Amino acid sequence: MFRYIFIALLFAAAGATAQTGHKVKADGIIGIVGDKVILHSDIQNAILDLQRQGTQLPPDVECHIMEQQLIGKAMVLQAEKDSILVGDDEVEALLDNQIRGFIAQYGSKEALEEIAGRTVYQIKEDFRANFRERELAKRMQQKVVENVKITPQEVKAYFDKIPANELQYYESEMEIGEVVVYPKASRDLEKLAMDDLADYKAQIESGKASFQSLASLYSDDPGTKNNGGLFNLNRTDKQVDPAFVNQAFRLREGQISPVFKSKFGYHIIKMESRAGDDAVVRHILKIPTVTDAEIKQSIQMLDTVRSKLVSGTLQFGAAVARHSEDESSKFTGGMKQGPNGNFLTIDQLDKDLVTMLKDMKVGDYSQPTSYTDERGKKAVRIVFLKSRSEPHRENMADDYDRIAQRALEIKKQGVLEKWFAEKIPTFYLLIDNQFGTCSSLQNWFRYSSKSNK
Repeated sequence: MFRYIFIALLFAAAGATAQTGHKVKADGIIGIVGDKVILHSDIQNAILDLQRQGTQLPPDVECHIMEQQLIGKAMVLQAEKDSILVGDDEVEALLDNQIRGFIAQYGSKEALEEIAGRTVYQIKEDFRANFRERELAKRMQQKVVENVKITPQEVKAYFDKIPANELQYYESEMEIGEVVVYPKASRDLEKLAMDDLADYKAQIESGKASFQSLASLYSDDPGTKNNGGLFNLNRTDKQVDPAFVNQAFRLREGQISPVFKSKFGYHIIKMESRAGDDAVVRHILKIPTVTDAEIKQSIQMLDTVRSKLVSGTLQFGAAVARHSEDESSKFTGGMKQGPNGNFLTIDQLDKDLVTMLKDMKVGDYSQPTSYTDERGKKAVRIVFLKSRSEPHRENMADDYDRIAQRALEIKKQGVLEKWFAEKIPTFYLLIDNQFGTCSSLQNWFRYSSKSNK
């Protein structure tokens, strides 16, 4: 089943960009917009993909998908007319990200290639034109609505039309900031971690132990420990430490790196396989032990920072910029992020943070407190409780930004619909009669050429 669905998706990606030969029914073509064709397989494969994702399908799912296909092709045509460009490097990055997702899903590059019956290079080529079109359509849509704004009066008018029983209900949410520092291990304990890794390397190279077994036993990386240190890597991935990437791509297949340091600790890497900028490696991470003395030193440093925050001589954003060693917080002003941006519910917090917040009031800064982060590293943090809402029904005072965002999206949708109403007559259209009963496509049918029989 998985093989069939995956290959079906590949055909959808390749077929979506085929050029018209005007043998409409014989070639399985069910729609044409300009010189862009839509195949019957595109519709069926999109349905399979929705089913694979567990999405409940509406009764008119084929009509809905056909409309999306027509919209996408029209957007691409207009993007080409407006000379909107998508660079080869941008498409390559999108393809790399997709391949990494497939590898994560199927376990390895080799498993992916076996399931697809194609090499990674061939898979990327199958998707390339489709990904370029998808990005063109996205940019054309952004161009159409880029100047759409919304006023407070429009937001209020939108909100006033929502029936009281349809207003959203929000649990208690908090905005939480952190200043985080990582205590530095002593030189002796750093050397111990390096010596351990050197010993592991010697055992592996002498045949006394396998890399996989030692990684499972001794690696301090919780994300890869349970699968023997296995890690799928791409040379262009900005989320991976550059030191790790540079060491990995110096290796030949089967070779093991020397001991080296990254921002996470010390490593050795084994190159399992490589295809261009993609690689499958195994690694063992050792995080040098941090003693109570180093933790105490970091607490004392952050205690000074907290005194300045409380007295108002240092602003929280400046404290983050100057002192926080949590890289992600540097881009958010120290504010923790969740599905709703800065607004977090209690179930989205680690248990230590929940305990700290229990007795804090809005505007408080916590005492510097030690904890272990999600990577297993010892850290010390000051927590800032910026806001906390009570459970409540949606209202303009507490939820203006969310309401405004929804109202803006509806306004953008109206602008897009108006744009399409003006543009549809300018495109060459041909739609198969099997979609003649689709109410959502009637405006497209008005301007369609003689439908195929």
